[in-house]
Amino acid sequence: MPLLEPTIPGLLADRARLQPDDVAYTFIDYDVDPNGFAETLTWSQVYQRVQVVAAELLRHGSKGDRAAILAPQGLEYIIAFYGAMAAGFIAVPLPVPALGQLDERVNGALRDCQPVAVLTTSAVVHDIMTYVGSLQGGTPPQVIEVDALDFDTPREATVDVGQLPKTAYLQYTSGSTRAPAGVIMTHKNVIANLEQIFTDYMSHRGGVPPQDTTLVSWLPFYHDMGLIQGVFAALLCPPDAGETKWGRPAIVMSPVAFLQKPARWIQQLALNPHAWSSAPNFAFELSVRRTSDADLEGMDLGGLLGIISGSERIHSATIRRFNERFAKFNMPETTIRPSYGLAEATLYVISAPTGHTPSTVRFDYEKLAAGHAERCGNDAGTELVTYGAPRSSTVRIVDPETRTENPDGKVGEIWVHGDQVAMGYWRDPQKTERTFGGEVVNPSEGTPVGPWLRTGDLGVMSEGEMFIIGRIKDLLIVDGRNHYPDDIEATIQEITGGRVAAISVLDETSEQLVAVVEMKKKGSSEEEALDKLRAVKREVASAIKRSHSVRVADLVLVAPGSIPITTSGKIRRSACVDRYRHDEFSRLDVTT
Repeated sequence: MPLLEPTIPGLLADRARLQPDDVAYTFIDYDVDPNGFAETLTWSQVYQRVQVVAAELLRHGSKGDRAAILAPQGLEYIIAFYGAMAAGFIAVPLPVPALGQLDERVNGALRDCQPVAVLTTSAVVHDIMTYVGSLQGGTPPQVIEVDALDFDTPREATVDVGQLPKTAYLQYTSGSTRAPAGVIMTHKNVIANLEQIFTDYMSHRGGVPPQDTTLVSWLPFYHDMGLIQGVFAALLCPPDAGETKWGRPAIVMSPVAFLQKPARWIQQLALNPHAWSSAPNFAFELSVRRTSDADLEGMDLGGLLGIISGSERIHSATIRRFNERFAKFNMPETTIRPSYGLAEATLYVISAPTGHTPSTVRFDYEKLAAGHAERCGNDAGTELVTYGAPRSSTVRIVDPETRTENPDGKVGEIWVHGDQVAMGYWRDPQKTERTFGGEVVNPSEGTPVGPWLRTGDLGVMSEGEMFIIGRIKDLLIVDGRNHYPDDIEATIQEITGGRVAAISVLDETSEQLVAVVEMKKKGSSEEEALDKLRAVKREVASAIKRSHSVRVADLVLVAPGSIPITTSGKIRRSACVDRYRHDEFSRLDVTT
């Protein structure tokens, strides 16, 4: 009889059996106490609660059914997620709809996966009941309040459903360019990707973090980076040399707690030994602007192990500002680790090499726009952050039309191959074949024919280092020339500091460049505020013309929070185009 592959519930059982009293997860609740109220669970407590959830789920369905998690960030979310898998269900992590409103992306995910149960908490059950009731067709799912289950009565028997399904959970993409799609994640995908993560990030330590490492995260559990960083890494972290214990404690908080006061994240990085964390680019900017010296009084960031920067375009100026801001608290310059990944590859693909301050290279903008990366020394070039050479992941830059490998210096689509690549999209064989069935024509030695994950992202290898250009679908074509929106947005952000969306809009004759820019309206009077906004518009228009040789047809200045984004903070450019066409943006520089 062949040995069964390890599963996530099986590894959780191992932790509970071999190290029952070790701390697993601590949730810091800033709603209960602005200074933070900590609630902690050990591995044995996690396991026992997971068994209760699994038993309850099996009263309403069977192995292979879907269980959606729509709960606030907290320990109940983690218990619900593990509980679904322990019951042999396919877990579907989703966000609680904002203020009980109908979120079409969540609604679409629920319609797609058709869960038999929804796991939530008593705090939001009323909103969830209203929400679930709006689903069309079929038997409505059973709504289970996780915090109302009996976790106190000792359980002797454990839930045993036999061999678990290969599929562990569905990771719904946030829909920046399309309707949400459920990525089929297996236990093998998760275990393989975490092994790659530790191998690459901890290459200087043999692929193993220090035994006293603390995983710190505020990222939402329903997002791929939040799930890997905040939940799975704590379970799968390998033991240090001479040690036998797997796993590391995780300190987690809610995204709202971070957004309300970014200093809370930085404080936890200082307070916990060898903190390891991750965040998108905007989080570093917020932390720089909204963390005071008083917030960190008496604290030291010298032991910080590292912070993964991913999920959105990484700006070199952001790295510089973050390093400068926290240098006085002894934060190492090597802290930020530029990284690239996507849900279809579980999460991680490539990261900058260990032990170096993140480095950048400038490329000739005109040649880059034409698909060729030529390094240049002048400030007018496009500055890109290097991700180094692929290490544990198998990555190639491929011409998406000819499906042949690109030589060094030629921009193409990033293709990924390996055990971390997901099985496909839930019940969508056509989309699965298009995305996960890539085959390389005339592959070089050591390059498999397939199957390859076609990421839809543009990248280039230059002198053995990889650089990310942007999404193929987001490419702007203005006056017959290609422009990368990320580059234009970076230019504008250097002036305005806020979120920017660069889009192209078709008028009667051609594509026009439009930039939507979030700003705060400042001034002692309405007239002074308008003068400042107009000055910014002139400066931005001049910078775009100078750096990118393109005229911006319209600069739309809007209040912070106006640009539609995905659950992970990525700009939904197609939604921006729709809003612009229907004149739905409220302009700051237009008086009523």
